[in-house]
Amino acid sequence: MNKTNIPRCMSTQHPDNVFQPFFAEHSLLSGEDEVQEAYYAYAHLGCDEQMWDAEGKEVDSFVVKKLLTQNERFFREHKLGQDLRLTVRVPNPEIEKTEGKILLETLESIPRSFDAAQAFYGGEVTSPIFEVILPMTTSAESLDRIYRYYTDIVVGKGSKPVRPKDIAISEWVGEFHPEKIEMIPLFEDLEHMLASADILRDYLKDKNVEYQRVFLARSDPAVNYGSIVAVLINKIALQRIHKLSLELNIPMYPILGAGSAPFRGNLRPQTVESILRGYPSVQTFTVQSSFKFDNDPALVQSAIKKLCETERKEPLEVDEEKVLDIIDRYSQCYQGELGKLVDVINIVGNYVPRRRKRKLHIGLFGYSRTLGKKHLPRAITFTSALYSIGVPPELLGLDALSEEDMVVIKQVYPSIETDLQDAIRFLDIDSPYLPQAVRERVLAWFPSVEKDEEHLRVTKQICEDLSQNSLDEISNLILLSAQRRGFLG
Repeated sequence: MNKTNIPRCMSTQHPDNVFQPFFAEHSLLSGEDEVQEAYYAYAHLGCDEQMWDAEGKEVDSFVVKKLLTQNERFFREHKLGQDLRLTVRVPNPEIEKTEGKILLETLESIPRSFDAAQAFYGGEVTSPIFEVILPMTTSAESLDRIYRYYTDIVVGKGSKPVRPKDIAISEWVGEFHPEKIEMIPLFEDLEHMLASADILRDYLKDKNVEYQRVFLARSDPAVNYGSIVAVLINKIALQRIHKLSLELNIPMYPILGAGSAPFRGNLRPQTVESILRGYPSVQTFTVQSSFKFDNDPALVQSAIKKLCETERKEPLEVDEEKVLDIIDRYSQCYQGELGKLVDVINIVGNYVPRRRKRKLHIGLFGYSRTLGKKHLPRAITFTSALYSIGVPPELLGLDALSEEDMVVIKQVYPSIETDLQDAIRFLDIDSPYLPQAVRERVLAWFPSVEKDEEHLRVTKQICEDLSQNSLDEISNLILLSAQRRGFLG
């Protein structure tokens, strides 16, 4: 791989796994475990990229050095930065003020990672880190600030004297490489996902790039607006990004942040072919923790091989006017039904097992005006909580759709019925938390989906314990239900 050979499978650190990976001593993965995880994803699973998350945890700015020195033989044969990519996701200081300086620390560590790679490989090397993912991107300016800070300050200080009329900093400590970084915007809310092409156009107007990568979220928009809307937003964004690519004559390479739960994308080893049909223009798919650790390794390897070998195509055509109308009606219905479940979601969410020794970045739900000041947990915990009370979140808002709507949706979301059926398997039709309108719609449209009886038994017990305020066994029961599903949330 070189800079124009764009990865197909990005291993990530999303904590949606049920089972503990074999290389970890504890269910809570630490920083050292994540270094081992990256190697495992590269060497054993066949991923060609690892996302390194600098949000909500202490920054391990020596990850490159650790990877190279601990796995010397592998990385001699598979060069980091050339054959394989390590891509950092940084905090967005415009949203996460308390994490803002971690951004600066991470940018400062990129030249040191270059030095580690040069010492390891010798001679001219490709920088092991040359791309940065900015979450919750809302403007071209927010991208350009990081781009300029790196070129003008991190690298630019090399030409400045240490003292007046003294040697330059680069003469003192060595040169700073790479000379520039590439920015990857991560769009996570409806407004900016739909505006992603416009934001990219503005950002690229004074840049000379070979190509541009762009990251589209799947989980956070599902929490905010509903699972079906999250898909539809992505489809419009992908169409607009494709048109921008043709307009600017710059290759655009979308990344889709899909997880294992149907609510978060339904990207599992078993569904790879369906995902490829539904998202033909996506270049890079995220391989999250459940995908990697909750399935047979041979099946995981085969699925990743399929993703890597399938040729990328043009996006599915979207009738934007019709789809935007559906988005508006569905999201309003979804948010109305969700508003009545906020309290129980937060109660159950407190008992969902953690899988990483860190907090992930804040969700956008807290900014939703529709639900006022009520906050919800992050997407994985949110999804796990609702499944645990027998209410798959994919079904909320379903009653807003007509048969005619479904015809329109199927044209751009061909797997909608199978995705919903995957969720309905874990539905408790008698759950006290299931909205009556959703119950009626499911019985009308999906009367014969076979239920997972063991999962049903566990979720009924959770609901009974909640009704009696008997919460001692909730965590164990949540884990049991997750084991039946094959994903935490």
